[in-house]
Amino acid sequence: MKENYDKKMQAVCGSVEKGTKLLLHSCCAPCSSACLEALKDVFAVTVFYYNPNIDDEGEYRKRKAEQIRFLAETGWADFLDCDHDAAAFARAAAGLEAEPERGKRCYRCYALRLEETARTAAERGFSWFCTTLSLSPYKNADWINELGGAAGERYGVRFLPSDFKKRGGYYRSLDLSKEYGLYRQDFCGCSYSRAEVEKKRAERKTDGAGI
Repeated sequence: MKENYDKKMQAVCGSVEKGTKLLLHSCCAPCSSACLEALKDVFAVTVFYYNPNIDDEGEYRKRKAEQIRFLAETGWADFLDCDHDAAAFARAAAGLEAEPERGKRCYRCYALRLEETARTAAERGFSWFCTTLSLSPYKNADWINELGGAAGERYGVRFLPSDFKKRGGYYRSLDLSKEYGLYRQDFCGCSYSRAEVEKKRAERKTDGAGI
C-alpha cells in the first residue's frame, strides 16, 4: 500500500507541542507559501534557504530575495541563509549529466539538500526538519520522505513526513503567489531543468508554426 505522508504529517501536527522548533528547507517562496500556511500554527518555523542546484547567480539571488520578502510580509517564519554552494550540486550530479529530469540526478539533488538541512537542524537545536520539495507535482514524494527520514536518523533529528501537494496544497500555493505577487519560475533551478524547459518551449513554437 502506498504511504500516505500527508496523513502522517497531520498526525504529528495533531500531537506535537505547539511552538516546537522546525527547520523547513525551502526551494523558493512560492512553494514555501502553502507549506508555511499549513505549519505555522503548530511549529515555530525557520526557513532554510539551501539550493546549490540553482546554477545562475542572478536567478539564485532573485529567488532568495523573494523568499525574504514573503517572510517579511507574512511573519510566518524566521529566515536562515547559507552560502550558494553551486560546487556541491556539481559534485552530486557528476556522472549523471545525461539522466532525464526526475531521474537519478534529481534523487541525488534531493539527498544533498535534505542532508544539509538535517545537519543544520541538529547543529542548531531544532526538534524537527522538513522540506517544501513535496509540494511540486513534479517531485517524487516517496524519494523525498525516504531520504529525509534517513538523514534524520543519521543526525538524530526528526523528519516531518509530508506530501504538501495533497489537499489542494499546490493550487493553494498558486493562489498565495498571486496574492503576494511572488515571482514564479518555470524550471527547478539547475542547468538541466532549464535546458528541458527551453527545449519544450522550442517544440511548442515549432508545433504552432506548422498549424
